[in-house]
Amino acid sequence: MKLIAFFVLLALLAISACSKLDVVGNDSVRAFNDLLQSEPHLVTEDKPNNGWSITAPDGSARFIWSKNFAESSSFDVMLEFAAAPFIAAGLDLAKLPDNFFFQCGILTVGTKLGNESLHYKGEVTPLASYEQIVRLKRGSIGYHGELDHYGISLGNGNMFEWAKNMTTNDKDIVFVLNPDPFIAAGVDPARIEDWVFAKVTVDDENGKPIQVDKFLRPFNLK
Repeated sequence: MKLIAFFVLLALLAISACSKLDVVGNDSVRAFNDLLQSEPHLVTEDKPNNGWSITAPDGSARFIWSKNFAESSSFDVMLEFAAAPFIAAGLDLAKLPDNFFFQCGILTVGTKLGNESLHYKGEVTPLASYEQIVRLKRGSIGYHGELDHYGISLGNGNMFEWAKNMTTNDKDIVFVLNPDPFIAAGVDPARIEDWVFAKVTVDDENGKPIQVDKFLRPFNLK
């Protein structure tokens, strides 16, 4: 029994150490809280999606994250954005894949993170819901060194990113879309307005830097 207790203690210490050593996960919470506290007028409860949202200053896009995976509708994390710039650049909505939804001029893309029922120790707040994602779905959170951003994967190359340090970064939030489905559906990237079509350096599955094409919608909030 003493030997079993010893190994249990070692396992608990290892888990605690890993949590403390998770610099990206832990500091992403700090940076996300900085964003929420700095721009509270952009943060709202999103009752239709059972979650929270951060809206771009011009209202052209939103990032939405769930309060409870078990009660989410289609997605647990998602982007909503105006379809008009893409339609004007040649988009055939019927040719977009099934992870896109179009309604009332708005396109939505996202992913399910899980089906767990989330339990909170205290008040259910925008930050507490993000902390649940870090705790349960750590693999969806990353660091983008080129822009000095933390970000959350929305599946299929789509992202929402926020600055590690808002006081020194001129791109405090960035909505990121994988251009491939749009191009396959008729979009000419050269004709896109409002979004930037650019090559971005990211790490591949082996941790090696590669360049990929993205549609970017950055905002400086400071």
